[in-house]
Parts: sequence; structure tokens; C-alpha cells
Amino acid sequence: MTEDNIYVAGHRGLVGSAVVRQLQRLGHERIVTASRQELDLTVQADVGAFFAAHRPTQVVLAAAKVGGILANSDLPADFIRSNLEIQNNVIEACYRYGVRKLVFLGSSCIYPKFAPQPIPESALLTGLLEPTNEAYAIAKIAGIKTCAAYNRQYGTNFLSLMPTNLYGPGDNYDPRGSHVLPALIRRAHEARVTGQSDLVVWGSGTPRRELMHVDDLASACVFALERLDASDIGECINVGTGIDLTIREIAETVMDAVGYRGRIVFDTSKPDGTPRKVLDVSALRRHGWNARIALVDGIPSAYQDFLARYAQPHARSRPA
Repeated sequence: MTEDNIYVAGHRGLVGSAVVRQLQRLGHERIVTASRQELDLTVQADVGAFFAAHRPTQVVLAAAKVGGILANSDLPADFIRSNLEIQNNVIEACYRYGVRKLVFLGSSCIYPKFAPQPIPESALLTGLLEPTNEAYAIAKIAGIKTCAAYNRQYGTNFLSLMPTNLYGPGDNYDPRGSHVLPALIRRAHEARVTGQSDLVVWGSGTPRRELMHVDDLASACVFALERLDASDIGECINVGTGIDLTIREIAETVMDAVGYRGRIVFDTSKPDGTPRKVLDVSALRRHGWNARIALVDGIPSAYQDFLARYAQPHARSRPA
């Protein structure tokens, strides 16, 4: 793989930046990237011209429009349109310009709201989706099916990886668009520095979530580039830790990392989302890959990233 031109689409995002870091750690120098200002992935002609100019031989498609429950609920048209455009353009360019391997990244939200737990890959399209992120999920399901169709019709080697909920350096901590863990980090930090006695957490605290450090996903992406083929995994393969915790337990872990000593108050007027979501990761484990970063070890790196990029200078110091 060291001789490949590896294009990482979305290299400034949470996942893409982690993939670039992982490739650089492994000594890969021929990494192709482009910012949104340099390349609009929703414009098919621009994507084709970029592939023609740079001729990547392997691609990791980490570019997507993403957000939490609130953003997905408020902007469903934006989520389905943008993601369909991005992935259709990149997948078609990979075919037209002879990319040897594509890793398409989906999401565990592709599975039905009441899927069996842990969720196997076979649960895809067996039930209704979680309504709060249905538009995003449908776009990602379309991406899986598009990759599978190209493989079947054209003999391409396009792999679809379905990661669980992610966190880590490069995350989005905006209150309106963030996922559960970065939202908790921001709220716990702000509660600490402003002296609030209560940390308000959306929902009942009982839903269970599996969380994986983004560096683990980056490791899985490189593993897939080096050692997996589409024929090995079927239409998609799960990437996760196989371990889930309640929202309460996650909030308590965040509080410890941030140094916040208040109490948790649950706002039950806000939606819980899916009651439980943990992936069956046995298939990827059989191929030889395992997640390595425990939540208690990973959250501090995410908090330091938040302090560096979002916190006010006077509020950055962590208490002893």
C-alpha cells in the first residue's frame, strides 16, 4: 500500500483526519486530500476532474454531512440530499478512474430501531429506522447498496464499513449539531467553569450506547485497505467495540474526565432516540481486527481537543 495514492475524502473531519494521522504514522507519504474550498464533492464534474488529475488508487470516503439528533430532525432534506450527492459522485469516480479499492464509511444508524442486540450485519433492512435520523440513514443505506451494485456489475472492490458512535480529536462540539459524547463534554466543561450545580442531560439516561475512539476506526480503515476485499465481507461489515454503556454511565465518565463534581439532571422532555445500539463485531474480529482504546482512556484526549479548539482561554485549565 505504500506505493498507492490514497485519497482521503473529508480529511478535515473527525474520521478523515484520524485516517490521515494513521496513514502518516505508518509512513505513507502519497496521501491525497482536498478541502471543501478546493473540491465540492456534491458537484459531479468537479469530482471527476479531481480524480483525473490525481489518479488515486485507493480511496477512503469519510466525507459526509453529519450531526446529532437535533440537526437530523431539523434538516432532513439537507442530510439526505448532500450525502447522496457526495457518495454517488465519489463512487462513480472511483469506478471511472480505476480505483483499486474504496472504503465507504456508513453508520450504525442504518439498522432498524428495534434490531436484535448486538446488531448483526444481517439486520440491514429488516425493520423501521429511528425516525430522528432516518434521512441520514437512508442515504448511507443507499451508499452500501451502490457499492454492492458496482461490485456486482463492474467487478469493483468497494467495501462498506459501518462504524458505531464515534468520538475523539476533531469532533464537533457545537450544541446544535454534536453527538452525545461531545455534547456531554461541552456541557460538563461549561457547568464546571461556571459553577453550575447541575449537569442537564437529554432524555432519561437509560438508553445504551456503544462508543469508539476515532483512532480505532482509522486503524480499521487502514486494516481494510491492506487486508480486506469486498468478497470477504458481503455488503457491509460492522466496526465497533462490542461494549455499550447507559447514557448515565457515559455522563459520569465524562464528568470524571472533565473534573466536574455536580449532579446529573435528566431532561425527559427531550428524545431518547434508539433504546439500545451495540454492534455485533464478531465478523471483523474473525478477520483479525479489534478495537483497543477503552472509553475511560479515550475521553481525556477528546476533552483536551475540546479545550484546544473551543474553550475560552481563561477556562482551559483542568482542576487538579
